[in-house]
Amino acid sequence: MRDQGCADPRAVRHRAPPGAADAGALGRRPRAVVVGGGIAGLCAATGLVERGVAVELVERNTYLGGRVGGWTERLPDGEEVAMSRGFHAFFRQYYNLRKLLRRSDPGLERLVALPDYPLVDAEGRTDTFQGLPRTPPWNALLFALRSPTFRLSDLARLDPRAAAPLAAVSVPEIYDRLDHVDAATFLDRIRFPDAARHLALEVFSRSFFASPDQMSAAELATMFHIFFLGSSEGLLFDVPDAGFERSLWDPLRTYLSALGVEFDLGTAASGIERGADGTYRVHRDRGAPLDADGVVIAADVRALRQLLDDSQDLEVPGWSESVRGLRSAPSFFVQRLWLDRPVEPHRSAFLATSGHGPLDNISVLDRYDGEARGWAARRGGSVVELHAYAVADHPGDCARTRRLGSELVRRLHELYPETARAGVVAESVLWRQDCPLFGVGDFLRRPGVTTPHEGLVLAGDGIRVDLPVALMERAATTGWHAANRLLAHWGLRGHELRSVPTRGRNGPLRRLAQREGSTRR
Repeated sequence: MRDQGCADPRAVRHRAPPGAADAGALGRRPRAVVVGGGIAGLCAATGLVERGVAVELVERNTYLGGRVGGWTERLPDGEEVAMSRGFHAFFRQYYNLRKLLRRSDPGLERLVALPDYPLVDAEGRTDTFQGLPRTPPWNALLFALRSPTFRLSDLARLDPRAAAPLAAVSVPEIYDRLDHVDAATFLDRIRFPDAARHLALEVFSRSFFASPDQMSAAELATMFHIFFLGSSEGLLFDVPDAGFERSLWDPLRTYLSALGVEFDLGTAASGIERGADGTYRVHRDRGAPLDADGVVIAADVRALRQLLDDSQDLEVPGWSESVRGLRSAPSFFVQRLWLDRPVEPHRSAFLATSGHGPLDNISVLDRYDGEARGWAARRGGSVVELHAYAVADHPGDCARTRRLGSELVRRLHELYPETARAGVVAESVLWRQDCPLFGVGDFLRRPGVTTPHEGLVLAGDGIRVDLPVALMERAATTGWHAANRLLAHWGLRGHELRSVPTRGRNGPLRRLAQREGSTRR
């Protein structure tokens, strides 16, 4: 596709901190170490090196991209294929993530648009996003009214006062009002119809790999704002046209290497010392320590907590407890199948499910991924991926893995009966439990980008930032913001950020939400 940039005139520009355009004006170029090569770390590294800062990036994996990383695996016949942790939607209002991708793909030509992502419930009722108006609130209203699970009588039953915060979100105020309530309880409170719960829970809660009774209602409301009432671009998204490594991160690595970023992949940071002069020494599990004037820690929750435990110089009462208080969401499971027969041509590239046991969605990769399409064309088959989110069982249980995989395949056969006749040429499965949990009451306890240590900043989708962003866009936004904080510390100009509006667009509903919040407090 050819990217047209930000198309929503209501998108908010968050201006860059002022300063010198390049570190060459400082007399000595600062050195920075970025710990973590996911989206947050790559945004931070980009923001720093583009202002002339010397950057070394340390990543424990042998590939970039973090949870959106890609690698190759070998099938039983010896063929190498691209592999990843599964489907990711690059929504059009992910402004700061798309800004990163434009560094190596200015027109975002390596992204392709998907026209729809339908949702099907246990009774076969299907909701679709195709053909909706883009202007809020008509997008959300028509979506609800044409849904087979949401009737006009359901709309009349909603409690308007209790639902007002959902319709008039302001960030970060929404967290004061709803972060103490779980998403399931909030939907009960507003009398959201049971049959339509998958509209709210499967689209938003499951995106955080958490069950509705674990997720903060404030996060649910913020997601509703981001994708419906806050943006005219919230229902449009693209996907990479090939494996993540080839389409996204290899080109970006080439771009950053040309600017001077040094990459140390397959290496983990093992501790950080803070010098009396405010500089830092980053220890690695292999190789000599790295000395730096500034450090960005863009690691996942578990790695961040471990790094703090291994870095006594960073201990600060209160802040240290907030870092250690970060929690991981339950495990999720990805199963990719290479089939010897194609799925029916009318199947969607992506289908979200509700009420189908552990199955949360189905992706047909050869609908959009050029590498998968090539394999399917050569073999006359298809490449299908199945996801199960918020799985409580321990991922190391091999018997459980087999049972879960079998159950997912059975559900696939129910939804796409033609796959029951297909043979499985190859299969790849993985368990992970490294996504942050956005639990009840977590927001105020969550550490932000800045830390008690000058020159040390945090980034990642588990880090607090008071903007309406989520998922990959939260990672990108905190990464750019972390770079901006270090650049401002050195007197260098930062990078402008964008977001959907930080306040709800409906004035009367916003005032009603404020009165409701005051009453409940």
